[in-house]
Amino acid sequence: MPLRLKIKVDSVVKNVAVYIMLGVSLEGRKEIIGFWIGENESAKYWLTVLNDIKKRGVEDVLIFAIDGLNGFNKAIEAIYPKAEVQRCIVHQIRSSLRFVSWKDRKAVAKDLKGIYTALNEKQALLALDELKHVWDKKYPNIAKSWQSHWTELSTFFKYPQSIRTLICTTNPIESLNAIIKQKTKSKGSFPTQGSALKMVYLATQQIQEKWQKTRISSGVRFTLNCVFF
Repeated sequence: MPLRLKIKVDSVVKNVAVYIMLGVSLEGRKEIIGFWIGENESAKYWLTVLNDIKKRGVEDVLIFAIDGLNGFNKAIEAIYPKAEVQRCIVHQIRSSLRFVSWKDRKAVAKDLKGIYTALNEKQALLALDELKHVWDKKYPNIAKSWQSHWTELSTFFKYPQSIRTLICTTNPIESLNAIIKQKTKSKGSFPTQGSALKMVYLATQQIQEKWQKTRISSGVRFTLNCVFF
């Protein structure tokens, strides 16, 4: 999910989406690639964003970890055709459980866990078939959603466990958003988009200074080039 800040737009304070892109280099270093004010997000909008980062030097990306932003996967295919896309498993689980009754939620969650914790894609598909068999009459949209997005949900099965854990969710970007939200909450609302972006920039610079001293574990240092968005 995007960071949301209160910004005055046309004399009215609105909750405006700020999208932040976090990259992990081949050397395992994290870097904030950029941030953008959301407005009429579509494939065309994301094409502009990705063209921007490509012009600034991001020539190639191995994996994009995304949370299902409208049109973003199409933009990735156009600008980075060799990149793989991993749809956030956590967001998919939340979506699956949204309309499940409380009495069934624990059982459905357990069957969902059998899918994303499977040893490989073949076993995951068997678990998905089992979930469909058990719950399809009561909750037909759950299995249908997993099946329709399976190509992007199953990307992480191609990689060893250490990398799967890193790329199967967009938790890194959500954690980053939470830190920035904490640093900006004392401001209340912002009078302009420009003032909001300046505050986000200052917050991200402080965070990146801390990152200079750390990096992703050596087990993935030379195999992963990932972008969380």
